[in-house]
Amino acid sequence: MTVTHHRTATIDGREVFYREAGPADAPVLLLLHGFPTSSAMFRHLIPRLADRYRVIAPDYVGFGHSAAPRVEEFEYTFDHLSDVVEGLLRQLGVQRFAMYVQDYGAPVGWRLFLRDPECVTAIVTQNGNGYEEGFVDAFWAPLWRWASDGNPDDEAVVRSTLTTELVRWQYVHGLDDPSVVDPDTWTRDVAQISRPGMDEVQLALYGNYPSNRQLYPRLHAAFGAHPVPLLAIWGERDEIFGPDGARAFQTHLPEARVELLPGGHFLLESHLDQVAASMRAFLAEVL
Repeated sequence: MTVTHHRTATIDGREVFYREAGPADAPVLLLLHGFPTSSAMFRHLIPRLADRYRVIAPDYVGFGHSAAPRVEEFEYTFDHLSDVVEGLLRQLGVQRFAMYVQDYGAPVGWRLFLRDPECVTAIVTQNGNGYEEGFVDAFWAPLWRWASDGNPDDEAVVRSTLTTELVRWQYVHGLDDPSVVDPDTWTRDVAQISRPGMDEVQLALYGNYPSNRQLYPRLHAAFGAHPVPLLAIWGERDEIFGPDGARAFQTHLPEARVELLPGGHFLLESHLDQVAASMRAFLAEVL
């Protein structure tokens, strides 16, 4: 039986929680979670991969079991989250790794790739956007307006994404049978983002999200200069990052593989077997 270890490390004075499994000398696979969840989203995927890889799945600062300082005590930007993940990898002695990115995991992963493209051996992106084409306007338009001018009407819409109703929606929309999703997923996430001061943490990251779009031209240039093997495996019914976001990776990585599954935003809750099988086949070939 695969054993997953639940560990903490101190990075720049902050406690960072991470899950780790697999042989210490195996190729490293870094799993980077999305919003509003944590490394818990990989709890079922890790055992499917750890026979072959050293799997590391951190919680970002402000998420899961990692330290969650208030916005006055920590600069919540995607650059800073990436700094902490990079510090964790350095402390664990990781120099090269493949990575799985989803949602917020994508902007963290893109920064790691841009800082040292040679250290990334392969990328699996699961509804992790890297192109303008992926943004579903109905979801994103209020955030873009609010990040630009701070208007109260759009702020109310943005804040509503922190409610139980809309966190649950992230998990179950696009599914033929929502009953396959464990309610513990969204209740756990809501409990964590409802801690005192955590709403302001999430708003700070929302406000910083446009910086990820500004990064895209550099990312595309890096794909051209350092063509990394990439699998875009996507819930094609996702109403946050649509399937055009998956297809767009072939613009700068013509050999990228695109797989569209009949699911939504959190495929690991509804299509775990398919994702794990595709990942194993892809990574076995390209690594």
